[in-house]
Amino acid sequence: MRRLLSFQGLLALLVLFSLASIRSTMAQDAPLIETPVFAERVASGELPPVVERVPNEPSVAEMKTLGRQGGRMRLLMGRAKDIRLLVVYGYARLAKYVPDLSIQPDILKDIVVRQGREFTLHLRRGHKWSDGHPFTTEDFRFYWDDIANNEELSPTGLPAVMKIGGEAPTFEVIDDVTVRYTWSLPNPYFLPLLARASPFYLYRPAHYLKQFHASYRDPGELTRLVEEQGQRNWVSLLLKRGRQYRNNNPELPTLQPWVLKTKPPAERFIFRRNPYYHRIDANGRQLPYADEVAITIASSKLIPAKTGAGEADLQARSLSFSDYTFLKQGEERNNYTVHLWQTAKGAHIALFPNLNTTDPEWRKLFRNTDFRRALSMATNRHEINQVIYFGLAYEGNNSPLPQSPLFNEEYAKRWTDFDLIAANRILDDLGLTQRNNRGVRLLPDGRPMEIIVETAGEDTEQADVLELVHDSWLQAGIKIYTKPLQREVLRNRVFAGTTLISVWFGLENGIPTPGTSPAELAPTNQQQFQWPKWGQYYETNGKAGEQIDMAIPRQLANLNESWMMADDDDTRREIWEEMLDLHTDNVFSIGLASGVRQPVVVSNRLHNVPTEGIYNWDPGAHFGIYQPDTFWFDDMPETAERGN
Repeated sequence: MRRLLSFQGLLALLVLFSLASIRSTMAQDAPLIETPVFAERVASGELPPVVERVPNEPSVAEMKTLGRQGGRMRLLMGRAKDIRLLVVYGYARLAKYVPDLSIQPDILKDIVVRQGREFTLHLRRGHKWSDGHPFTTEDFRFYWDDIANNEELSPTGLPAVMKIGGEAPTFEVIDDVTVRYTWSLPNPYFLPLLARASPFYLYRPAHYLKQFHASYRDPGELTRLVEEQGQRNWVSLLLKRGRQYRNNNPELPTLQPWVLKTKPPAERFIFRRNPYYHRIDANGRQLPYADEVAITIASSKLIPAKTGAGEADLQARSLSFSDYTFLKQGEERNNYTVHLWQTAKGAHIALFPNLNTTDPEWRKLFRNTDFRRALSMATNRHEINQVIYFGLAYEGNNSPLPQSPLFNEEYAKRWTDFDLIAANRILDDLGLTQRNNRGVRLLPDGRPMEIIVETAGEDTEQADVLELVHDSWLQAGIKIYTKPLQREVLRNRVFAGTTLISVWFGLENGIPTPGTSPAELAPTNQQQFQWPKWGQYYETNGKAGEQIDMAIPRQLANLNESWMMADDDDTRREIWEEMLDLHTDNVFSIGLASGVRQPVVVSNRLHNVPTEGIYNWDPGAHFGIYQPDTFWFDDMPETAERGN
């Protein structure tokens, strides 16, 4: 609980516009120790010694216990695309969250902030990409000039997240290790943008990507390369080869702790330690401690069983609270321990009526506040909590958790009382009085009110919860069917307006402070499943999606803009409270349960993994804030292969 409460300290930092400087911790001068797995390559001259591989002033990781280098860390993932999560877990960022959820420099040596609007980024001199090429401000300039402001690569212009009040920053290259971004207004989003779980990259490996860029390659050679790679044009080729977050190109240089060595497609992916990684421990050992990470792809439905059989050293992905009892039974037999970490979303599971659906009758209903309220009141959250979560979850809607200074019980409980009489009365008052011979209400056009609720289908927990929702909604005359889909398919259907109601988690950050961005409460992102087309319109500066055409969502968007312009926490708190009032009163999402614990399975051989932690995407990056590069094995039965 103490860690959750300390979140206030984080967000004060994010908006502290008078902040003069954020500095990384430098170690005492200590001789660097060569990494054993690289010893032969260093001796042969194939690889420089460690003193030449780390930056002049490396980042020194703080950790509970100093460890040893070596070993292979095993993870399980449900899809080959999930290898991108090693970018999340590895969590090398320009600036990063730390366990108390403050932000500190990481890849950067220093960040100097003036008046909350000017950000000067200082790189670590001598820092190198994983292929040994220098990491300099040329990588930032290349992104700014040749990608972000290239009409072919960025047809919608600079990403909206880089703009304040529609204004882009001024970008300056000061020298080979210093760049500056300046807005005319304070930008409280910039530091969190750098620290995200899904990173926003201000830089690219210019030395590698220039070979695919029309400004740097002979047209004839580039045309031949495009044809050889089977791409439409040089733009698609560069984008395919340069997706740092997707983590699927073994040739793409990286700054992450582990480098992909397996070319997709595959069922098992090997990542080996980055010889030029920028972090060390206090004894002068270069991180990461683990020489390799092996990711095995398995059906997400089989991952709990495989984890229980001891096939993973660190696992939370595809595990749910319902797996806890089974996993505990295998602890002694398979030499692991199951921890329960705190989740920090506004709702662990929420229903999202799609206000942008293309079905005209359902769109009218979903846009009716009373209809959404009736759905919420027809949901028996207490039953869900008792049956699925053994009474350990928090029963409320999708709003800040009690650990947040913005928590308001009135908001959290609004329209959440299970009241079928009131729900049926509201539906009757809306004119939905006709029913078929099965007791299902009829839409104005005569169709039965049958809703397909679409899920990502990655575990049985959502299906179990929806069974209970089905039973209570049926008593209100609405029948639902559950349809599991692949995650990408679900997203695309929601974006297109085909999906009526989807299941997802609630507010990503359920423990905000007044200094936290309230953008999740307003149409600002296509990933917001209640209004994806409005969010897309915002993200693309009006070049895609649909303009907001409802009064309350438009008011939320305006309030979000006002928060961005506010210059004191009292004003920000007032804006937050008004937005929460509107959001919860209008029930734009239907939260079902929150505060659900996340099982985290850890091999007893693996050290430095916290017993208690926050398992959250952003902020948190799941394991990222706890520095998996510092997790170490006390014995290494699986010896990592020596080589590149």
